[in-house]
Amino acid sequence: MPDLKTILEIVKNNEETARKFFEIEKRILTILDFPSLVEVLLAEIRNQFKIPYSWISLIGKSDLAGFIEKLAASEKHKKHLNIVDKKTFEDLTGMRSEPVLVNGDLSRFIPLFPEGRRFPIRSIAIAPIALDGNIIGSMNQGDPSPDRFHPDIDGSLLEQLAVKVSLCLSNVIAHEKVRFLAFHDPLTGLLNRRVMDSVLEREYLRARRYRTSLSLVFLDLDRFKEVNDIQGHGVGDELLKYLAQKLSGFCRKIDIVARFAGDEFLVLLPETNKKSAQLLMERICAHFTDHPLRSGGKSTPVSFSYGVASVEDAGIGDSRTLLKKADEALYEAKKARKAGISIGRDQAKL
Repeated sequence: MPDLKTILEIVKNNEETARKFFEIEKRILTILDFPSLVEVLLAEIRNQFKIPYSWISLIGKSDLAGFIEKLAASEKHKKHLNIVDKKTFEDLTGMRSEPVLVNGDLSRFIPLFPEGRRFPIRSIAIAPIALDGNIIGSMNQGDPSPDRFHPDIDGSLLEQLAVKVSLCLSNVIAHEKVRFLAFHDPLTGLLNRRVMDSVLEREYLRARRYRTSLSLVFLDLDRFKEVNDIQGHGVGDELLKYLAQKLSGFCRKIDIVARFAGDEFLVLLPETNKKSAQLLMERICAHFTDHPLRSGGKSTPVSFSYGVASVEDAGIGDSRTLLKKADEALYEAKKARKAGISIGRDQAKL
């Protein structure tokens, strides 16, 4: 039986460990963005416990997919992030909610290491983290000592920290969704009208300042009401999302696509003159001719009218005028379509 001095030493060590966990919890509970949560959490683990290796593993196809892509693209976070498929993660952890502590031969856990990195560790702690009750990855720590994360040690505090991290994730996701909806259309994921007004003003001033080209396309779907009335609003929504996805796919990174209202969309093309903008829209129209929307075993043609305006046009004095000119060009294009006049290359005359 341990003597009093030993018992007091154990109590003191436990209190110190609990304090360190508490310090980490205090730091992360107020964070409301995902990259900062990952960065602060891992830094605190390394600093508080002098653990040389800490990183996060996330299941690729989870509710965090959008955030994972953002992090994976960052050189800053790559070395502390591992993306793993669900089957591999399940085989290694059993999808248990309790931490997995392993020492000795860790070769089978290499799939959990960040890509291209091999840590000289002989023990590992894998603490699963969850979102809305579903395990979406783990918080991992590694040490060169085989005794640091011996399977027999108590992992309750580590499990408690993982629970707090899971709670933080719920807060972060809720906050990010609110922020996303403030700037984006909830159906298509494109920028909304309010944000587009600011972006249009910014890009217009930039084009004038640096004397570069800038074109704006205003488009709306043809016979969209018929689609809703005959095939239902579900198909109508699918059509809007399909158009949004394809428009974004045809555009460059510097281009901006927004849902203006209903079935109306804007495509802002920096460093693009009017002729190039019209050629782009012709390519997009040609694509939809061969690629209708396929939903529920049915095929729905995708047809739209568009108007193009550019800062090179006469009478453009501000961003609002540019938008108005594109709207007027759209109106003329729709009149031409109804009258049976061919659009496309002829639209350059509008």
